[in-house]
Amino acid sequence: MDNLSGKKIAILSTDGFEQVELTEPKKALEQAGAKTEVISPHSGEIKGWKSTDWGDKVRVDRELKAANADDYDALLLPGGVMNPDKLRMDPAAVSFVKKFFDSGKPVAAICHGPQMLIEAGVVKGRKLTSWPSLKTDLKHAGAEWTDQQVIVDKNLTTSRKPDDIPAFNRAMIEQFSGVEMMAGRHA
Repeated sequence: MDNLSGKKIAILSTDGFEQVELTEPKKALEQAGAKTEVISPHSGEIKGWKSTDWGDKVRVDRELKAANADDYDALLLPGGVMNPDKLRMDPAAVSFVKKFFDSGKPVAAICHGPQMLIEAGVVKGRKLTSWPSLKTDLKHAGAEWTDQQVIVDKNLTTSRKPDDIPAFNRAMIEQFSGVEMMAGRHA
């Protein structure tokens, strides 16, 4: 059920990602058999944020300008306050996210990651969750926001915070593996 063998997952991120919101889902995806690629607007490495200070660096596998959404089966959007705030100012990053929705591919976003969904204009009519400070922004963009550990709505899995990562990983892997989900199912 959780076999992601043969699946290629894009992880869109930049400096300031919440460390565990990238590293733990990435590890879970790889343990389920997926190939992951960290995609960023710049090459080299990106710096994580660990609670109250800079964390570890993560290697960038592909620069955004060389990435094509058609080459991936699914997309992961880690949070962190700085990460999506920087990415949403990059038209190429916003376009990359929108292409996953336009093609109906699964997307998973945690914490502040849904800021990218707002910027891409894909939350209207969707039920989702996020870090609580995004509640009003998501509602203004037409989403139905609920304070739950994980929400799966069609091809979108969202979660609130690092404490939710175990449930987020389970729901994301289930969705990315192609298991049919009922719209609006809650984990």
